[in-house]
Amino acid sequence: MFYLPSPEDLRQARKRLGLTQEELARRAGVSQSLIARIESGSVDPRLSTLRKIVAAMSEYEKKQVTAGEVMFSPVISISPDASVKDAIELMRKNGISQMPVIENGRLIGSINEGTIMKYLSEGCDVFEKRVKDVMEDSFPVVSPSTSVEVVRHLIMSGNPAVLVVDKGKVVGIITKIDLISAYKR
Repeated sequence: MFYLPSPEDLRQARKRLGLTQEELARRAGVSQSLIARIESGSVDPRLSTLRKIVAAMSEYEKKQVTAGEVMFSPVISISPDASVKDAIELMRKNGISQMPVIENGRLIGSINEGTIMKYLSEGCDVFEKRVKDVMEDSFPVVSPSTSVEVVRHLIMSGNPAVLVVDKGKVVGIITKIDLISAYKR
């Protein structure tokens, strides 16, 4: 037997997803006033209209994966006063290619294998340098509730990683492989 949601079921599902009537109407290809009338029970929609509305909510729900759901934690970081040699060993040991630079709990930069390779290709003895002497700008920061689509855009814009920060504390990191894994689900 096929379950048909009641007007109250539709209203609750829409609110749970954080959709306005107007946004749901746009996504389903119907008018906002029709959504309002269906939710109030003043109109009995056609089955095809109901299917479009339910499909629009279902599609929206699928896309609402958040940064907090795909991030890797705990975040491996390094101090700006550590040697680049120590940074390389930490990255090798943990199988990572970049990490944030954190001082006194504050995010101040990043270091990655590409930067280290650049110094090596220029003939620089980078191994004895301090991380603070070769670090780059910090990775972009998002909250745990940020949509994975925003994170994807940041990474596709050339950032090697995105940090997830909650209440001022770095709680996770997202790299390309984390995004690929999220889409695989």
